[in-house]
Order: sequence, then C-alpha cells, then structure tokens
Amino acid sequence: MASSSVAADMELDRPNLEDYLPSESLPQESARNLHLRDLLDISPVLTEAAGAIVDDSFTRCFKSNSPEPWNWNIYLFPLWCLGVVIRYGILFPLRSLTLLVGWIVFFAAFFPVHFLLKGQKLRSKIERWLVEMMCSVFVASWTGVIKYHGPRPSTRPHQVFVANHTSMIDFIILEQMTAFAVIMQKHPGWVGFIQKTILESVGCIWFNRNDLKDREVVAKRLRDHVQHPDNNPLLIFPEGTCVNNQYTVMFKKGAFELGCAVCPIAIKYNKIFVDAFWNSKK
Repeated sequence: MASSSVAADMELDRPNLEDYLPSESLPQESARNLHLRDLLDISPVLTEAAGAIVDDSFTRCFKSNSPEPWNWNIYLFPLWCLGVVIRYGILFPLRSLTLLVGWIVFFAAFFPVHFLLKGQKLRSKIERWLVEMMCSVFVASWTGVIKYHGPRPSTRPHQVFVANHTSMIDFIILEQMTAFAVIMQKHPGWVGFIQKTILESVGCIWFNRNDLKDREVVAKRLRDHVQHPDNNPLLIFPEGTCVNNQYTVMFKKGAFELGCAVCPIAIKYNKIFVDAFWNSKK
C-alpha cells in the first residue's frame, strides 16, 4: 500500500506536458488556445535546474567563507576587551619575538655552513635540519597544533608525495615534519633570494610559467630527482592552485608520469580561529 501511494503521489507531481503543447499537436483533443500563464507554470522547474547548474559551478572551489559576525552584547564586551589586550599586548609580542629569535639563529648557522662547507654531505644534512627548524619556529609562532594520521613520510627513492593545496603555509606545515623538495613558481626579489640560497639546499625545483621550453627542463629534473636515493622526498601540489579546503580540483597528470610510487597527503584545516585559504583573487 505504501509503495502504491508513493507511486500515485509521484504521478501527481509530474507535470502534464500536454498542457504546454500547441493545440495542433493534440489530435485527440479539441483545439484550444495556449495562454501565457500555461508557459509560466514551468518556471519552478527552470529555476531548480538553473540553481543546480550554479551550485555545480567550478567557482565554488575558490569561494572564501565570510567570517561570522560577533554576537555583541554588553555582558560580553568586557571579555572582548580583555581578549584584545591578551592577543595584541601579550601573544603578538611573544610570537614576533619567537620569529625574530628563530631567524637570527637560522641565519647565524645557515650562511657559515652554506658558504664554508661546499660540496660536503655534512652541509646538506645541517641545511636540511635548519630548514625544518625554521619551519617549526613558524608553526610555534602561530601556536599551531598539528595532528597526524597514518604513517610519517619516509625517505626512500622512487617516490613522490602529492598533497592538496590551500595556502602558502602548506609548505611550512609539511616542511617542519620532513625536508621535502618542492616544485614551485620562481619569484623575483627577496622571495627569489630565499628560493635560490635557502630552499635550493633541500633540492627544491623552480619553474617559470612564461617560458614554454622550461616545461621540458623541469620534467627532466623531476625524473632525475626521484631516481637519486640521497635526494629529499619530492612534494608536488598537483592541483596547481589554492583551493578553499572544502573541495579538490582535478590533479595535473605530471606527478603521475614519473614512474615512481605516489604517496598522497591530505591537509585539513580547522577554521575555528582563522580560514587558511589563500584567495589569490583577493
């Protein structure tokens, strides 16, 4: 009985297509006039179809979440003021001091090792450890809490790690755990200086989007990198752009054509305090 009633309801919900056909196409019925109100009856169906198309749009993968407004009232206002004092009067100076001390220690140890121990394996080990240390300082300055699931990455030849990409800090969060060699866009200025002097010590590979011939050179360097057992594990963000940590877009196939094992890494951010999504449009 239940199934028959459901079927009956479905029949009632179905639109009567004959009501929207012109009169000459209805041989079994007498001729009648087609009114505008008959055509407008299908507007809910069109609205629902358009809504499904918009909801399925590719742009929702890059939509930033607007912050929720604070539920202000006179009772919570003193606590809000106390929070401002703690954040900007205590926590912010401590975080800035942590970063400052970390950079001083890093540069004081990195440059002597980088320029005095050329061509030695000891230099590579110390540089890797210093890069991991500096990334750990960044996470500590954010008071970041990282929870790991599954086995930690191990340094083995013939493997490549792929991860979803949400923000610039993805690299720091993963680098403080293991000194990955990352493929990234080449930048000018002080960012380019850091890339050339510091990040190249862990085997990072740069590419230039404006140079068409650079694609083949980078592909060859990637294949050579994964074949060498002493190189740091290679990390690639195959989405090619930052996504809002709610969806993933189609991976580019280059990471899967290196002839080695592909190890996936999934990063999920907790948005209670801040949204980590790096919206390049804004």
